[in-house]
Amino acid sequence: MRTRYLLPVLTITTALALSGCVDNSQPAATGSASGSAGAAVDVKKNDDVAAMLPAKIKSAGVLNVGMANNYPPNEFKDDNGAPAGWSVDLTNALGKVMGLKVNFDIGTFDNILPAVRGGKDDMGMSSFTDTVEREKQVDFVNYYSAGIQWATAKGKTVDPNNACGLKVAVQATTYEDTDEVPKKSKACTDAGKAAIQIFRFDAQDQATNALAVGQVDAMSADSPVTLYAISKTKDKLQTAGDAFEVAPYGIPVAKGSDFTPALQKALQTLIDDGSYTKILSKWGVESGGVKTAALNVAAKG
Repeated sequence: MRTRYLLPVLTITTALALSGCVDNSQPAATGSASGSAGAAVDVKKNDDVAAMLPAKIKSAGVLNVGMANNYPPNEFKDDNGAPAGWSVDLTNALGKVMGLKVNFDIGTFDNILPAVRGGKDDMGMSSFTDTVEREKQVDFVNYYSAGIQWATAKGKTVDPNNACGLKVAVQATTYEDTDEVPKKSKACTDAGKAAIQIFRFDAQDQATNALAVGQVDAMSADSPVTLYAISKTKDKLQTAGDAFEVAPYGIPVAKGSDFTPALQKALQTLIDDGSYTKILSKWGVESGGVKTAALNVAAKG
């Protein structure tokens, strides 16, 4: 999910239910809603990585992770209401490498970075795009690369670069909501054409449903999210154009945190031993995999 600033848009909201922390030290259960199949990837503790942990986290034995679980297939709720998705599987694997129990602190997306900065959560995991602006607030351990992908109704042609006057659904506070679609709309009005009507929803499945039932003309979301949504709508939707604006996802941690080296090492361990690729492949999102657990890629250009 991506956000930097908000512009005036047509707003459609629904109540976003919040839950408390979920102790999920084992991989999240996979129900029919998860869209994944197969056994969990076997991951073992790495003593060298565990030795790098800050004393506070090591003594607690718990990794507190801020997450908004409403962005399938990255992170969402399974049939039993437990955290599910490929980023949940990846987080559980990171916890195992570090020898920590994972506690998912479920809340709203816009509260995650403040919780990380304030020390309430050790890290976030909610499809954050690493941007230069965000790097002023937190550091990012980069773990994936995703683009933007539009979708439309099956058989309907929509050009994301010429969507003036159309109705476009997005999840509220994502980059698509705050940057990408508003910029396209401004280009329309600057050219004397009708603005794009931006329909904002609290959860991605609501945005997807709005498109599936014909309430809007198109939808914009991160590429793995759009492709997953298309796969779950029984041939009602199709891609509109190719993915674009490919950018890195990052795990936010407090600026200068002594936890960051351990997290980087844990992720690199999963990449090197193949567990990372197995997790991505389980969910069909391996095309965005990275080879290096880099830090603050956006600032490096």
